[in-house]
Formats: sequence, C-alpha cells, structure tokens
Amino acid sequence: MLTLVAGLVLFLGAHSARIFAEGWRAAMIASVGDKPFKGVYSLVSIAGFVLVVVGYGLARQSPVVMWSQPPVWTRHLAALLTLLAFVLVAAAYVPGNQLKAKLHHPMILGVKVWAVAHLLANNTLADLVLFGSFLLWAVLDFRAARQRDRAQGTVYPAGSVPRTAVAVVAGAVAWAVFAFWLHRALIGVSPMGV
Repeated sequence: MLTLVAGLVLFLGAHSARIFAEGWRAAMIASVGDKPFKGVYSLVSIAGFVLVVVGYGLARQSPVVMWSQPPVWTRHLAALLTLLAFVLVAAAYVPGNQLKAKLHHPMILGVKVWAVAHLLANNTLADLVLFGSFLLWAVLDFRAARQRDRAQGTVYPAGSVPRTAVAVVAGAVAWAVFAFWLHRALIGVSPMGV
C-alpha cells in the first residue's frame, strides 16, 4: 500500500500545483523556463504513475476488503458511468464541441465520473485509496479551474453539433476498446464479463 500512496502523492501532487501553489508554479516557470518546468513535471508525473500502477497491482495481490461485494448492478452502472467519463475526456481534446463550451473542464469532470464509477463497483482498501484520491483531487481541481476562469474572465466559444458528435463518437469508441479488450489486458479484470 505504501507504494500506491507514494505514487499518488507524486502523481496527484504534481497535478495539484495549480490548486494549491499557483504562485509558486508561475514563479518556477518564470525562473527556469516553460520547457524545463514541463520536463521535470512530466518526469515526476511518470514516476508517480508507475508507482501507482505497481502499488495498485501489489495491493490487489493481498486485498483488504472494506465492505461486502457490491451488487452486480453496480458493475453495470460503473460501465455506463465510465462511458460518460470517456466521452468527457474526449470532449476536452476535440476543439469546438458543445460539451467543452458548456462544462468548461470536461476532462476533470471525466476523472470525477471515472472515480465514482470505480468506487461504486469495487470494495477493497486499495480501490478506496486509489479512486477516492482521484475523486478528491478532481473535486478540488475543478473548483480551482472554475475560480481561475472567473478571475481571468475566460469565455469558452460556443461549440458545434458536428464537433460534439466527434467527441461523443471518439469517447464511445475509446470506451468500447478499453472496456472490451484493454481493461482485461492491462488491469487483469474484464468489466464487461468477456
């Protein structure tokens, strides 16, 4: 569990600079430059991600069950929620879509939905630590991002229906590939029972 926690501290810590230390972040970028800052940020993030993956894998070998196995319907709800999460993440990268115009930070919302889905369908301490940490981070990050938008007067351009359709289809296809094949290959669990 210590490896998982260390990974979460590194990964989410690096991704929390804009939540808790915006001034420090801006000063560091001004001091060392944008590219060196992003380089160190990327290295810390990658190291954290690797530790999260390894730590979660180790924790799954000796699971600490927190509550009884959730009912089967929670897995179906989790599948539906993760579909929504994939669409939201895709909307963050498809320019000019209505989801981004309306929600402003769809990727962070996608992380929230992904975390909630996994908390509903899983019951171990490692799940609670991993997905609970991501949910807490996403709640705080969304709040900070919305505050920055208000402070800077950020206006999001209206999106178009065709670009929104691209985001929805891209997210749905990515979800299907992950849910039916990659989740089992990478995580060792088949969420769709295949």
